Amino acid sequence: MRCMANDTPPLAAPIAVKHPHSITHHGITVTDDYAWLRDPGYPEVKDPEILAHLEAENAWFEARMAGQQARIDALFTEMRARIKEADRSVPQKDGDFLYWIEFEEGAEYKKWWRRPVGAADDGSADELILDEVALAAGKDYFRLGALSVSKDGRLLAYAIDDNGSERFTARIKDLATGELLPDQIPGTLSALVWVAGDKGLVYSLANEQWRTDNARLHWLGQPVESDVELYHEDDEGFRVGSGLSANEEWLVISTSDHETSEVRLVPAADPLAAPILVKARELGVEYDVDVRGDTLFVHANDTHENFRLATAPLAAPGDWTTLIAGSDAFYLTGFELFKDFYVVEGRRGGLDQIELRWYDDPARVEPIVFPEASYDAGLGDNPEWDTQVLRLGYESMVSPATVYDYHVAERRLEVRKVQEIPSGYDAALYVTERLEIPARDGTLIPVSIVMRRDRAPGGPLHLYGYGAYGIAIAPGFSTTRLSLVDRGFAYAIAHIRGGDDLGRAWYKAGKLERRTNTFSDFVDVARGLVERGYTAPGRISISGGSAGGELMGAVINSDPDLWGAVVAHVPFVDVLNTMLDESLPLTPGEWPEWGNPIEDAAAFALIRSYSPYDQVSAQAYPPLMVTAGLNDPRVTYWEPAKWVARLRELKTDGNELLLKTNMGAGHGGKSGRFESLRETAEEFAFVLWQLGVEG
Repeated sequence: MRCMANDTPPLAAPIAVKHPHSITHHGITVTDDYAWLRDPGYPEVKDPEILAHLEAENAWFEARMAGQQARIDALFTEMRARIKEADRSVPQKDGDFLYWIEFEEGAEYKKWWRRPVGAADDGSADELILDEVALAAGKDYFRLGALSVSKDGRLLAYAIDDNGSERFTARIKDLATGELLPDQIPGTLSALVWVAGDKGLVYSLANEQWRTDNARLHWLGQPVESDVELYHEDDEGFRVGSGLSANEEWLVISTSDHETSEVRLVPAADPLAAPILVKARELGVEYDVDVRGDTLFVHANDTHENFRLATAPLAAPGDWTTLIAGSDAFYLTGFELFKDFYVVEGRRGGLDQIELRWYDDPARVEPIVFPEASYDAGLGDNPEWDTQVLRLGYESMVSPATVYDYHVAERRLEVRKVQEIPSGYDAALYVTERLEIPARDGTLIPVSIVMRRDRAPGGPLHLYGYGAYGIAIAPGFSTTRLSLVDRGFAYAIAHIRGGDDLGRAWYKAGKLERRTNTFSDFVDVARGLVERGYTAPGRISISGGSAGGELMGAVINSDPDLWGAVVAHVPFVDVLNTMLDESLPLTPGEWPEWGNPIEDAAAFALIRSYSPYDQVSAQAYPPLMVTAGLNDPRVTYWEPAKWVARLRELKTDGNELLLKTNMGAGHGGKSGRFESLRETAEEFAFVLWQLGVEG
């Protein structure tokens, strides 16, 4: 390969050497001459040849983007100016205290505060319980994971990751003295759940393959080596998680993969008691539970793919009786129990719905009505069991994020906070639309769009997509997005199959043997936007990350001429090789999503037919910017590195191809609210540069 000294700008893109390598499955041999880019010592990456290649790619990125530095700086400045730097959340009552978070002027990270209920709001009773700024000092990367205050309010359990590997170290702080207890639990990847009168903490460890196959109990003051394993999962595709019921009387231990789940209940006061199995796992049946008194509430897809809500007696937890039937029209995404009522969340026609219902009057249903035709709304943090006020969040593509309190008795929404944009924002300058564009099989694909009212037709358009794991992309608000929209872009979200935007059937229509619907939907949305005069071929920039990066790779292979600029963040592009390697952290748990090419020849052939890395060919490709994280356990760094290497080898054009690897970060890129903005500024600068948009 060609590697340049750090202080000398490279004159050409780095060319990775090829080491012959091949694999054979189902009688088919697949060559992979860039397999050497995977360090055999991963998750540690120490191979000097690999590191030199990644550094050379980073040097090439810096050299090619150097001419855009003024634009990057300008974008960063305007993005930062839209953020209220000294900001705080709306305090929320939990027991004897009000809790909130604050950002100080210029701070990358938050501070967590509380004060006693009834104390004056003048700062005299405020108590700093966790200082992320101090914890992150001197670190290139910092992320706070779980955070949990004990029921008596005396202890704080929290977990941090300082390298992006998503292996967190849990600590416990005495809030009365400010001192850290000697207890320290490395390698966690879970919530931290207080049990047994605040004497115990339940958590999950990530094993060597970064899988949480356990629920463990730590007794305060005892060595971690003596911690008790409450549950162990033997199926390597399942992940274990724990939490408390809404009334905090039960420890809920769940295990699941992408299509099957199983739940056990343990008395929170006696975590060593024999667990109650709610219902044994059944392939394809997903369920979650909560408890009120002697009654279980069960959210399950056993009778309808859009889920039902059922009840069962605690004495016979598998005897489910329908409370709310499953429906084609209403996708029941979840529920929360409170002392006097419960709340159902879902989507109707792809739009969020929140409904209040009463235990003693099943016919009484009170929907919360929101003012816009397209929006993103949901329950916020509501920690108290006995409450008559619900915290909600709301936004749309033109309406900044709003925090509401919903007063149940009065059926009244009270605005508690509206996102402030210091540099100014006038919603009247913008318009949002929701379209339906037919895919090639006739299915109507929803598309959410925001643009300025004075935008000229046919201008540049940015199209975003994800389309996997049943994750819906909500039509929410973004301050960074304005940097494109104010330069004449329309910004569109394609609600393609593979997400669950329109229900569970929408998700199933983009997974396994129907995976390619996701890619063709995205292309057909782009072509439909061209046909409607929103833009033109070659004037479309696109972006996606992780599984959305797989989407980027697939559509530049199939329709390269449509796109004027492409940004693929930590892209899952080496799909076949990853799904063939069951030693990788996520692979066994991903087989229900993509298929198992080890055992299934048809799955092997299908994945190979669309895997972006395997389908790179000798053709012209659009300008492409790719990111990776050296410590990323989700999409390993070598996937984007191998993909870029093969693209450099085979592509026939002279368009930009840039790879930036964060050498001290993971799947989410850099940490800190402003450092992450700078990466967005780089992305947008690349898009503006490649589309020739001034300003």
